[in-house]
Amino acid sequence: MEAAAVTVTRSAARRRRGRQLQEEQEEQEPRPRRRRPGRRIKDDEEETVFREVVSFSPDPLPVRYYDKDTTKPVSFYLSSLEELLAWTPRMEDGFNVALEPLACRQPPLSSQRPRTLLCHDMMGGYLDDRFIQGSVVQTPYAFYHWQCIDVFVYFSHHTVTIPPVGWTNAAHRHGVCVLGTFITEWNEGGRLCEAFLAGDKRSYQAVADRLVQIAQFFRFDGWLINIENSLSLAAVGNTPPFLWYLTTQLHRQVPGGLVLWYDSVVQSGQLKWQDELNQHNRVFFDSCDGFFTNYNWREEHLERMLGQAGERRADVYVGVDVFARGNVVGGRFDTDKSLELIRKHGFSVALFAPGWVYECLEKKDFFQNQDKFWGRLERYLPTHSICSLPFVTSFCLGLGARRVCYGQEEAVGPWYHLSAQEIQPLFGEHRLGGDGRGWVRTHCCLEDAWHGGSSLLVRGVIPPEVGNVAVRLFSLQAPVPPKIFLSMVYKLEGPTDVTVALELTTGDASSCHIGGISVLNAETSSRHSLRPLRVPPTKLARWVGRCGRQLSRGWVQHCYEVSLRGCLLLDLLVCFSRPPGSREEESFTCRLGEIQVMLPRGAQAGLAVCPARVGVEATPGRSLLRFRGELGWRSQGGEMCAWGRPLPAPGRPTVLSLLSCQVVDAASLLAPLPQVETVTISQVRWQPAASEREGPPSLLQLSCTLHWSFLLSQVRCFRIHYWGGTSDDSPGRELPRPEMPTFLGLAFATQYRIVDLLVEAAGPGQDRRVEFLVEPVPKEGFRVPQAEWGRAALLYSGPA
Repeated sequence: MEAAAVTVTRSAARRRRGRQLQEEQEEQEPRPRRRRPGRRIKDDEEETVFREVVSFSPDPLPVRYYDKDTTKPVSFYLSSLEELLAWTPRMEDGFNVALEPLACRQPPLSSQRPRTLLCHDMMGGYLDDRFIQGSVVQTPYAFYHWQCIDVFVYFSHHTVTIPPVGWTNAAHRHGVCVLGTFITEWNEGGRLCEAFLAGDKRSYQAVADRLVQIAQFFRFDGWLINIENSLSLAAVGNTPPFLWYLTTQLHRQVPGGLVLWYDSVVQSGQLKWQDELNQHNRVFFDSCDGFFTNYNWREEHLERMLGQAGERRADVYVGVDVFARGNVVGGRFDTDKSLELIRKHGFSVALFAPGWVYECLEKKDFFQNQDKFWGRLERYLPTHSICSLPFVTSFCLGLGARRVCYGQEEAVGPWYHLSAQEIQPLFGEHRLGGDGRGWVRTHCCLEDAWHGGSSLLVRGVIPPEVGNVAVRLFSLQAPVPPKIFLSMVYKLEGPTDVTVALELTTGDASSCHIGGISVLNAETSSRHSLRPLRVPPTKLARWVGRCGRQLSRGWVQHCYEVSLRGCLLLDLLVCFSRPPGSREEESFTCRLGEIQVMLPRGAQAGLAVCPARVGVEATPGRSLLRFRGELGWRSQGGEMCAWGRPLPAPGRPTVLSLLSCQVVDAASLLAPLPQVETVTISQVRWQPAASEREGPPSLLQLSCTLHWSFLLSQVRCFRIHYWGGTSDDSPGRELPRPEMPTFLGLAFATQYRIVDLLVEAAGPGQDRRVEFLVEPVPKEGFRVPQAEWGRAALLYSGPA
């Protein structure tokens, strides 16, 4: 059932701007079919009001998109060729579209450095991770060693495995490419392959086109093709052209996309795993981006593959089954033995099912076992760097035992929401040289949080012979403007005189100049030689007001202004120093709640190998939307110049060229976020409260869907709130409502499903009202005033 609404009074200019934002967001993408909201009864500058008559008649939702028990939106898969070919975008598909574009990183995935692929196969897939808006889970699986991997594959045994959007958002935030799986198996898989591979090219091209469309629409990056059944001569003959066509079309529509082939079928059509790349399966490798070997290899297989792979060794992903099933090298806590051999020969690695530490070991020891597993692999896992600013993280894992918002606890109880995971640091143990008495360890911490559900726990010892110890948390390669602002929120545990500070390292030493690092504070204090900002940027004004002060629940925020010239930012570190005059061994325990690196007014900088679309101009008026290559940009004095170096291609040398210079409107960068607009309420469902199934209910359970308009590239997410109240028959009178609305959840799309919200039932002749608010969270992470939130109200009454 859908709420009803009429009339519009907001300015036409604001409406047009909202539509323009949506059009920019949806440019060149398939448009889903949308459900119309119902009758609207009032629309003013503050909110839109919808009218609803309570009815308990069933109004079923499409089962593919919603959990049948709760009506929560869920990620889904496709089970047949018919479902794949029939798929077209619907309004409900919007829940599963990734908000996060693939972040720029260095080195790029296209480099020839050996890569690390993680193939996530856990108990059939689509478990708690299928709930797009999160779920209540006591001990969920978490992955957080993102800086160590390059490609993430979501695997299941369904024909078309579309990665749950939470995984795509988390991976993209860390610059990690995400692939779905197209798999055929057993006799049914053989029949499916005959249906699209044994005929003419139109059949396999139709399948490839639909796979490309799905990846493009849901904003993940490609496919692992896993044909695990025998093929007829006709079908196997068409398989290389199918792979070639799929790969070519994916590269056109999803820049930076990947198509990988799993080692199963050979060129004769037999299902015959080779455990290596050889002359029997080379034809498939030559038709796509990479080859994922089976797991029962020995070192002699690796030695033979050197000749077959040639210059494409990094495109061969040697499979490692972490469960150690079959005749394999290593596995489990001995997986490092596999990686040692693979890296010795210069190949990439595909780690299959590293969730073994969660599935097979004690859940209560999960984080300890997870750190042990990845710590043993650390020396064989080269990391990648973050390449763009601004940079903000609260270290949230996307789960917790409570939910905290900037130091204020807003909900108690377990929660799990993969899209809410923020950028994770480099984990591990770091020891000083010498006798090893000095050390620092980093761990996930669910016991306390500044924002989200977790923080970063840093423990260590400062030995008597040194003044401080430091731990590198993030690797970056980002050109910076002449001035940047940094912030750190932290909490030291117990009585200690150890001091904490942010440190950074820079590159381009011959030309890099650091003019000064000053601590920012809201109050001038000569004792600390502070230099407050004379005219802080609008977006930083409230931020500076917290700097240097004790915050709620023992948290402290330190802020810094750093003057640079010609520098490349390389590392962010946290340094722990002993108190002056102390010569004793000092131990410390510190929780880090947030780190920010922000830019001043009008400044943007970055070094990027970006698979995403970019809006630079090749010639005046001609936009180059699908440039693949290395981009750099720097803004100074209002002028921003962009340059580009295309990725090397056969027959084309690498060249450096100036792509565009343009004037940056600094005022527009300082302006507040546009207001969330056009909030609508639809797909309304009413039920009596669970405890009141008999007799007239005093409480109801309300479920409905919110939609709104906003340009997604400007936000990290949206926070959804509500106010509950009641209206009597006197116009304009309402019962008082609390000062702050109640938080409901996070949205990573421009729609959100409210599920089983308890509201008061409307009595005879009485209207009741519930109001929903949509708060945009900007990239910098600041809270924005309620004037910039979107809102809509539902006025409901009992049946006549």
